[in-house]
Amino acid sequence: QVQLVESGGGLVQAGGSLRLSCAASGRTFSDYAMAWFRQAPGKEHAFVARISRGGSSTRYADSVKGRFTISRDNAKSTVDLQMNSLKPEDTAVYYCAARTGVVPSTDWRTYDYWGQGIQVTVSS
Repeated sequence: QVQLVESGGGLVQAGGSLRLSCAASGRTFSDYAMAWFRQAPGKEHAFVARISRGGSSTRYADSVKGRFTISRDNAKSTVDLQMNSLKPEDTAVYYCAARTGVVPSTDWRTYDYWGQGIQVTVSS
């Protein structure tokens, strides 16, 4: 098992930046592909970004491409999400998630472990 704890959320004005961090503990971090999802009120989990186990492969939702960057540090067991040029529509609870499958996935239902979530609010 792996335990995930997110940090770094908060309130920011449109156009601003935030950096989310997810710290993992438990099993070997590099065994897991990692991703960030978000959930706005009344909506399902939406894919934001994912990164492969070694960090060489990333993928982003079209809505965040060019503004968000996902990265990981396997030595520190962390995965970060740098969010720039934030928009009000980025407001959501953001979740860090881990999966053991080899094939990359953007489907939240294929992820095995989840953090508790952290609120990001972007004001206009």
